[in-house]
Amino acid sequence: MKPLLSKHRKAIRYTSLCAVICLSVFMVLTYLSIQPIERSFRDIISDSQSVRITDRNGHILNISYQEKWNKFDHVQLAEFPGFLKEAFIYSEDRDFYHHGGVNWPARLSALWQNIKQRRVIRGASTITEQVVRTINPRPRNLWSRWIEGFEAARLERSVTKNDIFEFYLNQVPYASHRRGLAQAARFYFNRDIQTLSRKEMLALVILVRSPTGYDLYKNPERIENPLQRLATSMSHDGLLSAQELASISAEKLSLENYNLPIEARHFSRYVRLNSHSSSILKTTLDGELQTKIQTIIDNRLKSLSGRNVSNAAVMIADYKNGEILAWAIGGANNPNLKTNEIDAVTSPRQPGSALKPFLYAASLDKGWTAATLINDSPMAEAVGHGLHRFKNYSNTHYGLLTLRESLGNSLNIPALLTINYVGSGHYLSLLQQLGFKSLTEQSNIYDEGLALGNGEVTLYEMVNAYAALANKGEYRPLHFLQHSKSFFTPRQVFSEESASIIGNILSDSKARRLEFGSGSVLNFPYQTAAKTGTSTDYRDAWTMAYNDQYVVGIWMGNLDRAPMNQVTGASGPALAMRSIFAILNDYRETEPLYQSPKLVRRSTCIRPASKDGFCPERDELFMPDHIENNRHEYQEATKKIELVRPTDGLQMAYDPRIPLQHQNFRFEIKNVPAQNNIEWVLNGKSLGKSLSPQYMWPVERGQHILSVIIHDESGKRQALPDVHFLVK
Repeated sequence: MKPLLSKHRKAIRYTSLCAVICLSVFMVLTYLSIQPIERSFRDIISDSQSVRITDRNGHILNISYQEKWNKFDHVQLAEFPGFLKEAFIYSEDRDFYHHGGVNWPARLSALWQNIKQRRVIRGASTITEQVVRTINPRPRNLWSRWIEGFEAARLERSVTKNDIFEFYLNQVPYASHRRGLAQAARFYFNRDIQTLSRKEMLALVILVRSPTGYDLYKNPERIENPLQRLATSMSHDGLLSAQELASISAEKLSLENYNLPIEARHFSRYVRLNSHSSSILKTTLDGELQTKIQTIIDNRLKSLSGRNVSNAAVMIADYKNGEILAWAIGGANNPNLKTNEIDAVTSPRQPGSALKPFLYAASLDKGWTAATLINDSPMAEAVGHGLHRFKNYSNTHYGLLTLRESLGNSLNIPALLTINYVGSGHYLSLLQQLGFKSLTEQSNIYDEGLALGNGEVTLYEMVNAYAALANKGEYRPLHFLQHSKSFFTPRQVFSEESASIIGNILSDSKARRLEFGSGSVLNFPYQTAAKTGTSTDYRDAWTMAYNDQYVVGIWMGNLDRAPMNQVTGASGPALAMRSIFAILNDYRETEPLYQSPKLVRRSTCIRPASKDGFCPERDELFMPDHIENNRHEYQEATKKIELVRPTDGLQMAYDPRIPLQHQNFRFEIKNVPAQNNIEWVLNGKSLGKSLSPQYMWPVERGQHILSVIIHDESGKRQALPDVHFLVK
């Protein structure tokens, strides 16, 4: 009997020892797992390294919902509506002001209910424990619940109940990364918490339980039953009157998307990425102006929606002090627009003719004048094995025109002749000096197509470059921070005189009447230099403009590069530009554009003189040392006799649908002096002579060699280089 009793006692001792060891290990693990919250709530939130970005008046621009804490929408506990606080206490933790962090009776009750149901149907976490869980997140399991109880008890010994409750109401998580009741109220109802109805307040209470499960935007009806149960229970306990309960039952929740008070998230992102770390960045952006511009560009996009225009961007700067005032992205508030997170201000696009003013400014500095005559005549060049014919937007050629008219009407042929005069390499170098960092290829890649805007640039670069034109030809990068110190040495890219002449041309309504008409939308009430641009297939539409103080750039198009439905710079963004300048010029006295005092005004011929010596004249601005340069520069330069069609290596296809005898191809030569005979020789056989610079040739399949011989009046012969071409 004694040995049996002894064995029983040993078993008890062994079991007890094991229990003590296990308990000790359990307590040690518990102690080591506890992460006491020893800092204040203010210190915890300030741990987030986000930068506070404001506009020039101190209004916050970078309200972000991707951060760990709600830093910018903090509400004092006393400012929350009384009913809202009562509802949260009633729903989440009725004994909040009476327990020490853990409600053990509620915990045990919840544990018993979960065991009976064999699933988790109740958590019984106190508000303090929910705060702990927010600060020290862990996997949701029994061990985490055990540790959170100790941390909650320690937290309640270090801060007041009101501090805990205030932190909870400001940091409790909702859907779409919103934190706190202020952000949730705006996200769901687009209102401040003080203006919410009883039902809307109860909805915020229920949503805390499962923000995704009770998603109001996906399934607004799902929240009705738990909300009604909570309202009925509160009514039974005297927290709601019968009339209030009936009103809650009858009310239907009305959702409204929230838009930021100042939509500037793309600008804020640019500032954050291009600034040294700082707790507060006060920018030059004008929040009130930004909001007005956002409305203008969104409305313009809406009016053009039927013409397949989805995206737009506007940038405005005060070029006198170099400050960026607005940076608006059209469609940024449209949740259905997949590209609304792309910053169209910094996205490279083809500028089309909007780049031409810089080319003509370069030609003025090289020796041309605004009265230089340029020949706007048909022009074709070989492209691979084909023939590309350059044309103006209207498909009209005007013959000899002044530089003023060529730029004012944005004609393509004169621009190509101008870049031949300036040199594509020199022109590219000037553009890079103007800050066009996007133009990274060699000049032989862009070639003369750079005159027509074939290189991609950003709206940001365009506004900076136009600011240089407005600023007497001096390039100084625009800045986005107030009181920023620039270590950039201003760069004189164009002379004051050429920049002044370009501004004068771009603000001259008569200079653009051939292509844009006398009543153009670009004719502003006050002197404003304006230029449009449209890229190939209507993929980009631009309007750039500046007056005596402001420079504005607008781009429209589709960021997925889909073509628009015949939207040009003049028909798309130009109308928005008028509205923008109406705002910029409001409540201020405008002045004329700067004009260099060195410029001289002279009456000059704008067409070649007729046989009787008559020529139409106009007053024109000249640089003092260029007055004598008023010759017909390109009229003379284009006298070189040249075979235009066909080009060497041309390949063309016979059309089997048309009888061969009815298919003709036009041979064409240009700049042949009058009274000269042109002899066309094909494959060594003369086709005849004529005074006409064109010959209609009946098409024949095969390889061909065309020779052209010019016979002048004295009998001298000039043979042009042979041209080889193929008809398939």
